[in-house]
Amino acid sequence: MKNTDELLAAVLAGEHGPRPADLVATSVFWAHHGTRLAGGDTTYLNQYLLVRLGDSFGGCAFEAGEVDPSLCRDASGTPVDTLLCEGPRPLRIAALDAYLSSVRPHREATEAEPVTLPAGTPETRALARDAAVAGLLDIDTGAQVGLIGVVNPLVAAIRKRGGTPLLCDFNLRTTQWGDPVTDDMHEVLDAADAVVATGMTLSNGSFDTVLGRCRERGVPLVVYAQTGSAVARAFLGQGVTALSAEPFPFSQFSAEPTTLYRYRVAADA
Repeated sequence: MKNTDELLAAVLAGEHGPRPADLVATSVFWAHHGTRLAGGDTTYLNQYLLVRLGDSFGGCAFEAGEVDPSLCRDASGTPVDTLLCEGPRPLRIAALDAYLSSVRPHREATEAEPVTLPAGTPETRALARDAAVAGLLDIDTGAQVGLIGVVNPLVAAIRKRGGTPLLCDFNLRTTQWGDPVTDDMHEVLDAADAVVATGMTLSNGSFDTVLGRCRERGVPLVVYAQTGSAVARAFLGQGVTALSAEPFPFSQFSAEPTTLYRYRVAADA
């Protein structure tokens, strides 16, 4: 499977489970929140489109103004194949994530390593989450680690692992420590010894480019995903070497213990 278009076509053809035309999304909803962590000078503004299918949820972050909340009224109760084929990309990704999560929930995946994030403040939980993500990196000291989608605690976690971050984000220009952040991911992808990419790349359509470049260069690709965690999982061993999957409800929406799921491709795969 080369890219997300091929995955979508396979799902629509019934190759991954029940025919999407026979399933109905119970609800589609929208969440918008802002976060500024203590000690930081960046306010993260995030919008999510969520799709519920049976006992699972699918999620996709999107840029401000990309989706109107009225979409939720029109899309709720719609057959899944319609959601997969119509509407803005965030809706299609959220529906695809919901379908793949329903067919094989992370909580039932025998190859997944559950990681419990502790109860506590946003800072405590963000540090624990990003340490879990960075723990998927198998790098030598001084390795250049491309980070596509920048959050400050993850930059710190990569440094703690001995990596040198190469940073790319469409919305940030510097980290809280003054590190430069480019908006040209090709600069990062061409120089990195390993790449860590957010699931947001699925939303903005850059995931296939990141995946393809890492394949071409033989560079490890770690995905940390709230957006499209089950979608990214479909590419494990096919360009994605490790995944931190965080299904909805996401860690920032709770102060209680929550679980993320880490996947690794075997070294000899």
